[in-house]
Amino acid sequence: MKVQVYIERHLRDKKKMLALLIDPDKCRGKILAQQAGLINSYRPHLVLVGGSLTSYPVDDVVKYLKEKTDVPVVLYPGHPSQISFSADALLFLSMISGRNPELLIGAHVTSAPAIRREGLETIPTGYMLINGGVSTSVEYISQTSPIPSDKTDIATATALAGEMLGLKMIYMDAGSGARNPVPPEMIRSVRQNIRIPLMIGGGIDTREKFHTALRSGADIVVVGNALEKDPELLCKFMEITSQP
Repeated sequence: MKVQVYIERHLRDKKKMLALLIDPDKCRGKILAQQAGLINSYRPHLVLVGGSLTSYPVDDVVKYLKEKTDVPVVLYPGHPSQISFSADALLFLSMISGRNPELLIGAHVTSAPAIRREGLETIPTGYMLINGGVSTSVEYISQTSPIPSDKTDIATATALAGEMLGLKMIYMDAGSGARNPVPPEMIRSVRQNIRIPLMIGGGIDTREKFHTALRSGADIVVVGNALEKDPELLCKFMEITSQP
């Protein structure tokens, strides 16, 4: 089954989803094996692999996860070099919150021929960086400014424009290590104005923040850093997604 169809079926059945984000630079050797064990034990709906800056081969991590688990593995690339044709799908990210042409279309032109040749599923995704209270790696690497957390109207219009351009999903991210997650009122407004799936990530490190993101309208919540510090949070988060 295509990953996009898998996501749409969950949402059509009114089911919320959790995506576990794995940074190849932080999850190697024993740590990666532990992550695979957690995935098999608690069954997140998706595993995302990638980050703003990675030096360890993404392909090695993807192949290991595909061998040891059966949860869909989706690439979350910060650069066209972060590609593995062993993955189930690729978030084909266009950074619609910024005005860096390389991240709007330039990198996509570079990678598109190989992606088509290898038959890797792509999910066109509008990526929106939201101010999470601290400077983040993605802000520095992308050379873009995040949307201010109090500019709900700008975030809503940006997401709506992304949908009108034909994107299939919106991903609002406060960034890795964010002090504050995407505000609930911003999530709520975007959810009320778009018809495509909405992913939320960054700064979600407690049960309360996770539950708030879902209650505010997130379809998929992405969690990474928090689980590196407290892996057992994955169990608590998955319990929340199963609640009616």
